[in-house]
Amino acid sequence: MNIVILDGVPLNPGDLDWQPLRELGELTVYDHTAPEQLIERIGNAEIIFTNKVKIPAQAFDAAPRLKLISVLATGYDVIDLPAARAHDVTACNVPSYSAAFTAQTTIALLMELTHHTGLHADAVRAGAWSAQKYFSFWKTPLVELDRKVLLLVGTGNIGSRVGEVAKAMGMKVLAAQLPGRESSKSTFDRIPLKEGLAQADVVSLHCPLTDQTRQLINAPALSSMKKTVLLINTARGALVDENALAEALRNDIIAGYAADVLDGEPPREDNLLLHVPNAIITPHLGWASIECRQRLLNVSVENAKRFLKGAPQNIVS
Repeated sequence: MNIVILDGVPLNPGDLDWQPLRELGELTVYDHTAPEQLIERIGNAEIIFTNKVKIPAQAFDAAPRLKLISVLATGYDVIDLPAARAHDVTACNVPSYSAAFTAQTTIALLMELTHHTGLHADAVRAGAWSAQKYFSFWKTPLVELDRKVLLLVGTGNIGSRVGEVAKAMGMKVLAAQLPGRESSKSTFDRIPLKEGLAQADVVSLHCPLTDQTRQLINAPALSSMKKTVLLINTARGALVDENALAEALRNDIIAGYAADVLDGEPPREDNLLLHVPNAIITPHLGWASIECRQRLLNVSVENAKRFLKGAPQNIVS
């Protein structure tokens, strides 16, 4: 069995073991694969693992032996699924492996927006506390979350975990009802998105990126929010109109934004959100704990094993 990993470094920069995959066949691991390298690298592959390397329709014609594509992630929009089906190639993913850590990342961003821990720790290290006459100081307004309203836009595994933590901190948690979508089960009170945006003190995005949710948070949505609102995005960068958001932050239309994702990763140096006030951007690390990555690898190995036994799992094609 000829197995190819197209972009292995994000999952395994050296602290995990590829051996379980080596036991299934001849394994080739590429750190990264550029689009122009794809065709050559998959020509003899029977199983492909990819994280962010796209598998377009023309790639299937170049890989006549290909039987399985397993995505080293939950999202699988990197695969041209109609082409996969047309070529009788099974595609699968790894659902829910990072729910706990992505929720933890969301809470960490919320804490940074309200406490500005990094800012104050840096100030202390720079001598600002030692220079004070008084026992305490702060460089920015601090926000208490007790009794504040959190609007969850998406209440799957991640959003629900975030809501439970927020509830434990005394927040009132609401779940947004998106236009044109049926209500899913939620332990939190549902409210139409437009009404929720107007009421919320914190808005946290956890919905999938679809044609309906792309740029869901746009200029009109931002204008409908409180000027004191804090917006958090650990889902997909394109849920937000980044140009409109940058303008809103510059003009104090909203108070702050924290995100672990951007529309285009890695970002261009001229991405507006990297240069506006009151924006905290982290480098898509909400899946990167060693526990998450080991779980991701374990399930990916099992995807291949189950496929080879004729009982594939986590099928998305």
